[in-house]
Amino acid sequence: MSSSLFVSRRNRRTPFTDRIEAHGVTGFSIVNHTLLPKSFGRSVEEDYWHLREHVQLWDVSCQRQVEIQGKDAKKLVQRMTPRDLSKAEVGQCLYAPLIDENAGMINDPVILKRAEDWYWMSIADSDVLLWAKGLSLGMDLEVQIQEPDVSPLAVQGPKAEILMSRVFGKPVTMLKFFHFGEYSFEGRKLVIARSGYSRQGGFEIYLDQTAMGGKLWDTLWEAGKDLEVSPGCPNLIERVEGGLLSYGNEMTRENNPLECNLERYCNLDGTIDCVGMTRLREVAKKGIQQRIRGIVFEGEASPPCGFPWPLIHDAQKAGYTTTVVWSPRLKTNLALAMVRKEFWATNQELLVELPDGTQRKGFVTDLPFKEMAGTIG
Repeated sequence: MSSSLFVSRRNRRTPFTDRIEAHGVTGFSIVNHTLLPKSFGRSVEEDYWHLREHVQLWDVSCQRQVEIQGKDAKKLVQRMTPRDLSKAEVGQCLYAPLIDENAGMINDPVILKRAEDWYWMSIADSDVLLWAKGLSLGMDLEVQIQEPDVSPLAVQGPKAEILMSRVFGKPVTMLKFFHFGEYSFEGRKLVIARSGYSRQGGFEIYLDQTAMGGKLWDTLWEAGKDLEVSPGCPNLIERVEGGLLSYGNEMTRENNPLECNLERYCNLDGTIDCVGMTRLREVAKKGIQQRIRGIVFEGEASPPCGFPWPLIHDAQKAGYTTTVVWSPRLKTNLALAMVRKEFWATNQELLVELPDGTQRKGFVTDLPFKEMAGTIG
């Protein structure tokens, strides 16, 4: 581990950190006060191709769980999201925006319904546990809220199903997308979901006993050697190509779900008792003034960048990029961007202004990015 990164109880190691270090991790980020491996001595492009062709193990223990359990658990979880959870089934994973009183995005977790009175929220990087506790106290609800000792390990890539079947048996391959079940490992039942932060397919294993981390990693590693298994992490190029949003990059509390293309996860008919619903319905009625769109732009390969670059049209500010990458597969620069209403139409031409002041011609496109017949002329 880099000597410049000091780890304490505030910035936690994970059940897999020892194995990650043994495999030559070269960089970490901190998410939810937890180490997230970010590189292993190969380029983002090399990692991208490997993810698309083989299988990787991702230590995503930073996806902390907010556990809400008790008589009023369902009521509290519904109070936190505009997504209608009334028909959610036990064993289902549900992607759901969480909003505040102004309809601002607090987080966008995957909610696992463990039982009628038991939920896990697998969160992005913000303090959802404190928000949940505040709401439960204000509403005087009968719930228990905690962060359980659960550390997800993702198995991602086109060979993920083969690897998982070798370790957990054929039944794990029968899981439907965004559903989970319990599967035996070393005499313990582990929650496994068919999900993950990539478009390549895969699973997430919710390890609930820290001491088993090394054994779980080693077992998957040995079973995957002939599949070219490799340590990995969420890949920036693959994420942008797939139109996957990142909380804190594409969206913050300054944004509402409608601006983030999450309308299908918002029930606006007035039947959902959610914090911020009144404001969200007002926004929907008035109409949003900006939206996340894709941008394709010309020129030399731009290095991956998560800092905003201005979008210009006829000397007017049309928006800003949120994440920029070079796609080695599509052979062009791509960006996720927040674009103003006047300029978000598909094929709208815009200029992308780089940090050095130069401008490159680009155009607006739908998400996810698709194969393109030609380049920008």
